[in-house]
Amino acid sequence: MKIRLGTLEIGLFRYLGLWTAVALLFTLQTKLNNGLHRPNWPLWDLIRWSLIQWYTWAALAPVVFRLAERYPIRDTMRFRGLGKQLVASLCTTFVAMMIGALVSTLFEPSGFFEQLGYFLEQHFAIGLLTYWLLFAIQQAIQFHAEKARRELEASQLATELAQSRLQVLKTQLQPHFLFNTLHAIVTLLDEDTLSAEDMLLKLSELLRAFLEDYDGQEISLRRELELLELYLGIQRRRFKDRLETRIYVAPDTLDAAVPSLVLQPLVENAIRHGIGRNVGEDRVEIDCRREGGQLLIEVRNGNSTLGQPSDGGHGIGMANTRLRLRELYGDNADLRLDAMVPRGVACRLRVPFHELAQDDDAPEHVPA
Repeated sequence: MKIRLGTLEIGLFRYLGLWTAVALLFTLQTKLNNGLHRPNWPLWDLIRWSLIQWYTWAALAPVVFRLAERYPIRDTMRFRGLGKQLVASLCTTFVAMMIGALVSTLFEPSGFFEQLGYFLEQHFAIGLLTYWLLFAIQQAIQFHAEKARRELEASQLATELAQSRLQVLKTQLQPHFLFNTLHAIVTLLDEDTLSAEDMLLKLSELLRAFLEDYDGQEISLRRELELLELYLGIQRRRFKDRLETRIYVAPDTLDAAVPSLVLQPLVENAIRHGIGRNVGEDRVEIDCRREGGQLLIEVRNGNSTLGQPSDGGHGIGMANTRLRLRELYGDNADLRLDAMVPRGVACRLRVPFHELAQDDDAPEHVPA
């Protein structure tokens, strides 16, 4: 059995034990007072009187908590609700005196009114202070519960806001990639119909994978590379022998978690600012490895420089990637562009290393 005090629940024996400790403490105080100024009362009588007094308040404590919940003091400056609590404290304390006097008549030769007078004389002030102490305890418990509830709601709202921002970024990213790819296909329709058809087939597979895979914000690096291969297949068809791609992956990183679709905008940026703007051939390299507690991904191309107009990663793909990293990892992730010697640009991405189970992002459709 448990005693309920507002939102707080206490076992019956523990509850009675607390009030018994209070009763014994006041018994000791009374015994010391009697020893100094009055004839020595029998110890049992002192214990009995104290137990009657404090067990009465033990019975009334849940009532005090309910009154405190119903009539709280809302404004600490204007003490709104103080009047109702003053009336409640006086009435409750008087009821406690009446209950104590009634119980005491079972053990004392004197009548009820004589015992009531004794209780009012000896215990009314302490009883009034007891009421206000219980009131303060209830208000403190309610304050901390309300604070915890608001912090939880604020945390949930922050999480929902972050998820909403990430979803917006992803919905921006996919149309951006789609429009760029469709534009590339249109340019090939008159020149190379077969290549345009092959690009359309790969694009349909990639879009199908988008629809199947991405309820969460992270997938394994293994799955990310599979989706990237579809995108690279489109670009190889577009640029033919001019574009060479190399992928180096440390085996212990394949199950590492990465933001979904994080590689595609980085590779797209490398192609767009490299072979997309400069004549000649280009090689795009993707290097994935673990460095301590971080996953390092480098996307390198040898046919661009940081000094080119509009370079520096300020397009929608790079900007969205930076925003997603900030939302997902805060200051624990980093994305930067570095110049290579004698020519080229390296995009370096660092994210905290943690693994995903292989089944967490397993697709319904695996491209051939």
